[in-house]
Amino acid sequence: MSNDKYNLEERTAKFGEDVIKFFKKLKKDTITLPLISQIVRSATSVGANYCEADDAESRKDFKHKIGICKKESRETKHWFRMIVVAEPSLKEEARILWQEPRN
Repeated sequence: MSNDKYNLEERTAKFGEDVIKFFKKLKKDTITLPLISQIVRSATSVGANYCEADDAESRKDFKHKIGICKKESRETKHWFRMIVVAEPSLKEEARILWQEPRN
């Protein structure tokens, strides 16, 4: 189990899956739909870009792709903040997801 903490490919994939599951429960309206779309794209992009970084052709390529992961991660946190404004009742569940990298 402790090895999973360092398996970033698995962790980023699971994060994307958890985000998708979270938003399947959310009501869809004119406010939440664009937010859901943004956050699902940025959250699932973290894992996709990590896979790209893992297969980087050079150190420079690796650093660039990891940088994209970091940007997508920060963007995801931003969108979670907006979702909580739209649906305050989901704050605690959203907090668990947006703090994943600290676990």
